[in-house]
Amino acid sequence: MPTTPYWKLSGFYFFYFASIGAFVPYWGLYLRDQGFNPAQIGELMAIIMATKIIAPNVWGWLADTTGRRTWVIRVAALLALVCFSGVTLYSGYWWMAVMMALFSFFWNAALPQFEALTMNRLGSRTNRYARIRLWGSIGFIASVALLGPLFERVEVSVLPWIVLVLLAAMWLTTLVVSDGPPGVQARSTSSLLATLRRPEVLALILACFLMQASHGPYYAFFTIYLEDNGYSRTMAGQLWALGVLAEVGVFLMMHRWLPRFGAWPLLMVAIGVTAVRWWLLASLPQLLPVMLLTQVMHAASYGLYHAAAISLIHEFFPGRLQGRGQALYSSLSFGLGGALGSLASGYVWDGIGPHWVYIMASGLAALGFMVAWLGARQSRLSASA
Repeated sequence: MPTTPYWKLSGFYFFYFASIGAFVPYWGLYLRDQGFNPAQIGELMAIIMATKIIAPNVWGWLADTTGRRTWVIRVAALLALVCFSGVTLYSGYWWMAVMMALFSFFWNAALPQFEALTMNRLGSRTNRYARIRLWGSIGFIASVALLGPLFERVEVSVLPWIVLVLLAAMWLTTLVVSDGPPGVQARSTSSLLATLRRPEVLALILACFLMQASHGPYYAFFTIYLEDNGYSRTMAGQLWALGVLAEVGVFLMMHRWLPRFGAWPLLMVAIGVTAVRWWLLASLPQLLPVMLLTQVMHAASYGLYHAAAISLIHEFFPGRLQGRGQALYSSLSFGLGGALGSLASGYVWDGIGPHWVYIMASGLAALGFMVAWLGARQSRLSASA
């Protein structure tokens, strides 16, 4: 990639996802350590997801309107760092809720705009996106694998300070990236509203919503679920790391698979595998080989799914629509879907038990597969019309 600042772009992904590797797997443990019950943990995790419904769209509109995408990313990263520092001051429920809302409003804004920036810098070589994005997976692995054993030796109460260091490093990486040169972005020939009226686009967004809703119990409660089934925190960290390691393998192959198989078929495979994954997680959590298998399946649940979805979003939302397209993808899937999934999982966990939480997740993914199949069919019909 001769004209692409590979390492500068990769550095942001590394530290952004390293912060996720510290935050997502262990934040539930931290909240339980602070005295919160499962319903409250589900609510607090839902707040983090819910800000994705609004934040990416606000910042996406700002970036697309001003053309200053890098500036938006830098400001969002800095304000995320400042707001997260508030969790070190007090641990009451409402204070934590406000801090999580403020922090995630900015944290959730940075990634969609960086995705758009990366795709712009790649130009016609968007199938190489996965080779840059894989450094995010490596950052996640490094974080989650190191922190599992650490929390066997020290109190999980140090977690906010670790996340702060990673957020600071993420912000520093934004200072060395810049928007692409003039002319890199293609012009859009349709409006945002016209694009959203296309049946295949609606199907894609709905399928992604259902997919991420199914992930709500995983991100909110997987580490707690492992502990409750007799696994140590070290083993929990290793299982998280295994999942993302498998994801890296997929990212390394996506530049070949996308041109060969197409984004829609790969998306359907990813969602179908995810439905099976959650069913196995619900049914056989005490069996380590099954847990290892479900984590290897993360290669499809996240790596295959995300690379295929990003490719379709880039195709459907070209040029000046890119920032808002990425924002809509983030807000309606990871945001609305993730928030409702996390919220529902907390109440179901408290009400009828963890087993049914993951059965629910499997059903949501299965429904997402059917919607994706309809979207792929409509896309073929539109292409042949």
